[in-house]
Amino acid sequence: MLATIMQAVDTTIANVALPHMQGALGGTQDQIAWVLTSYIVAAAICMPLTGLLAARFGRKRVFMTAVAGFTLASMLCGAAQNLSQIVLFRMMQGVFGACLVPLSQAVMLDSYPPHRRAAAMALWGMGVMIGPIVGPMLGGWLTEHYNWRWVFYINLPVGLLAWFGMAAYLQETPIDRTRRFDLFGFTLLGLALGALQMMLDRGHSLGWFDSPEVIAEALLAWLAAYLFLVHTLTSKQPFIDPSLFRDRNFATGLVLIFIIGVMLLATLALLPPFLQSLMGYPVVDVGLLLAPRGVGTMFAMMLAGKLAARVDARLLILTGLLLAGASLWQMTLFTTDIGAGAIVSSGVLQGLGLGLIFAPLSNISFATLAPHYRNEGTAIYSLVRSIGSSVGISLVITYLAQQTQANHAALAGYVDPLRLAMSQAVEAGTVNLSTTQGLMAIDAEVMRQASTLAYLQDFRLMMWITLSALPLILLLRPVKRVATAAEPSRSNTSA
Repeated sequence: MLATIMQAVDTTIANVALPHMQGALGGTQDQIAWVLTSYIVAAAICMPLTGLLAARFGRKRVFMTAVAGFTLASMLCGAAQNLSQIVLFRMMQGVFGACLVPLSQAVMLDSYPPHRRAAAMALWGMGVMIGPIVGPMLGGWLTEHYNWRWVFYINLPVGLLAWFGMAAYLQETPIDRTRRFDLFGFTLLGLALGALQMMLDRGHSLGWFDSPEVIAEALLAWLAAYLFLVHTLTSKQPFIDPSLFRDRNFATGLVLIFIIGVMLLATLALLPPFLQSLMGYPVVDVGLLLAPRGVGTMFAMMLAGKLAARVDARLLILTGLLLAGASLWQMTLFTTDIGAGAIVSSGVLQGLGLGLIFAPLSNISFATLAPHYRNEGTAIYSLVRSIGSSVGISLVITYLAQQTQANHAALAGYVDPLRLAMSQAVEAGTVNLSTTQGLMAIDAEVMRQASTLAYLQDFRLMMWITLSALPLILLLRPVKRVATAAEPSRSNTSA
């Protein structure tokens, strides 16, 4: 769980420190963005390797190497002296960090019998869900009170504690020397994932398909994905065994966790700029307003763990989706004059929803999957959630820009001196259409209202995406009926 927290926090902790890094290391805004892009792309490409590496070299050995490498890369990031170094070391962080979450999930699944697995998943899931929420707050506090380098140095004590804990308590898994590495399949998958992540990360800043770079990345991602699919279905020993996806719970769980990934980070990408730019909250207060969301998530996960043995996991997932949808509906009613209480209550409600979804979904997704697929399955599960987050962020940022522009054009049409409301405002001296300053003030207010409306439209889009997942629950099989069939004895999953 320490390894999970360390990796999950690092997905967002560096975001708030980017301006400080830019000033210290020198570089444009586009160049400093590679600090984030390099990590995301490297992690996406290497995550599918988790199952193969654990099978060939042993899970404990791979896990400990990954923790050591991630911690070392963090120290190197903190000590970087120029932009090229930190981008290289962040890429190294992504390579080693790619397997931390999948392996920790596989260890948790193998360490507990089926009837205790849901409670264990709830405890472990706190790290995955809380990490992205705590990251920006911790990063902002460290940057403000110390230095941006401490955003990376903070991983040292956590990494050391995780490494020594694994060395003392983790048991090694059997090694399968017969498993072959499908280099061609991995290359195709790596190209597809890398190109997709590059397109999603840079598309909104380059104007999407108005940019030759984005078009090239989209074509490469599509072609590599198509060739990988053909190769997987025709090869005798493909990189990813297609039998994995024959398990209905696992396949349905992948679609659901993709949607949860979209909602998890997309909402976090919208709320801070809304609170800062439109409502005037300072960075520290934004962190405090978002913190209750994490509290709601933790409480719901503890509750889900206790209810797992008595309540159908599908009912918990249904309740969680409805709560998350209700919180997003509340956000569609926000105004720039709304109080902090409404922001906190909607955040807590969404946190409760996410907490009730994550642990039961993790448990039911792997309930019927054969134990020998666990390492590979957890890697794909984490990868799909990560891709969902990238898609969600790109989607809401692009939609926000488009709707702001459309709203501005629509609202500007009402700035007409012949309209009764406008003529009355001119007579009262509220607005002045005869001076440049007066027109600029009106345009600024129109832009402010257009942006506010665009955020609300984004929240509404997220609400419909969340509710679209409800029918998928019908495809899930209940855990209690099939857990014993998939795993008849404790010895089969003992580490």
